[in-house]
Amino acid sequence: MSDTPSSAWENYGWDSLPSLVDDMHADVCVIGMGGSGLSAVHTLLDCGASVVGIDANQVAGGAAGANGGFLLAGTARFYHQTIETLGHERARELYRLTVQEIERMQRAMPDIVRRVGSLRIAMSAEELTDCDKQFAAMTADNLPVERYKGEEGDGLLIPTDGVFDPLARCRRLARSALQRGARIYEQTPALDIQSGIVQTPHARVHCKHIVVTVDGKLDLVFPELKHRVRTARWGYEYWQQLPTGCVLLGGFRDHAIEDEWTYSTQ
Repeated sequence: MSDTPSSAWENYGWDSLPSLVDDMHADVCVIGMGGSGLSAVHTLLDCGASVVGIDANQVAGGAAGANGGFLLAGTARFYHQTIETLGHERARELYRLTVQEIERMQRAMPDIVRRVGSLRIAMSAEELTDCDKQFAAMTADNLPVERYKGEEGDGLLIPTDGVFDPLARCRRLARSALQRGARIYEQTPALDIQSGIVQTPHARVHCKHIVVTVDGKLDLVFPELKHRVRTARWGYEYWQQLPTGCVLLGGFRDHAIEDEWTYSTQ
C-alpha cells in the first residue's frame, strides 16, 4: 500500500495500471510517469518511436499530482534576474517558450487549465523597486506584464499565467498515451539501469534509449549519485482558491528543515 496521502486534486476516477511482469522491447523506456515523463512519452510517440513507461508508484503519484497547480511563465527566478543568470537572448526565448507551452496546454485541456493571471505583490519598498526592474525588463522585450495596485497591495500582474489540476492532466495524458500505443506500467520501479536494459522487480525492458524523468529519489534510481543528490520535500507558502470556493494551502517546508530530508511523501 502506498503511503502517499490523498491529493486535493483527487476528484477523478482512475483505474490503476498493471505492473510489469513480462520482458518488453521498445525503442525507448521512460522512467517516471509524472508531467515530464508523460510529455516525453507523447513527444516520442510523435516521432514514431515505440515507448514503454514505468513508475515506481502510480501515474502522477508524487509531486506531479500533488503540487500547487500553478502555471508560471519563465524560470523560478524573475525575468530580469534570469537575464543576469542566463543572458538576454536565452532568457527571452525561454520565457516565450513557456508562455507558448501554457497556451498549448490550455488549448488541449480547456476544462483543466485556467488562464487567470498571477500577481507578484511587493512586501517591502525594496521589493517594489525590484518589481520596477522586472517590469522594465519585460516591457523592453514586449512580454505581457501590467502594474498592479489593489487590495492585496502593489506589484505586478502577469496575465499569461494560470492554474490547473496537475493530477487530472497527468492522468489524461496517460490515457491518451495508452490509446496511441504506449505501454505504461505502475508499481514498477527501476532497480538497475544498464546500456539498453532497465531491470524491474519482475521483468526487463530492452530498449535503444532510456529517458529518466525523476525528481525526488533520483539517488535511488542512480545509486552512484548518492553522495551528490539528497532528496527533500520542498515548497514555498502558496495558496489558491478553486472555482468551488475551496482554498488550497500548501508549502511551509521551511518550518522543520531537518524533517524534510526524507524519502517519505507524507
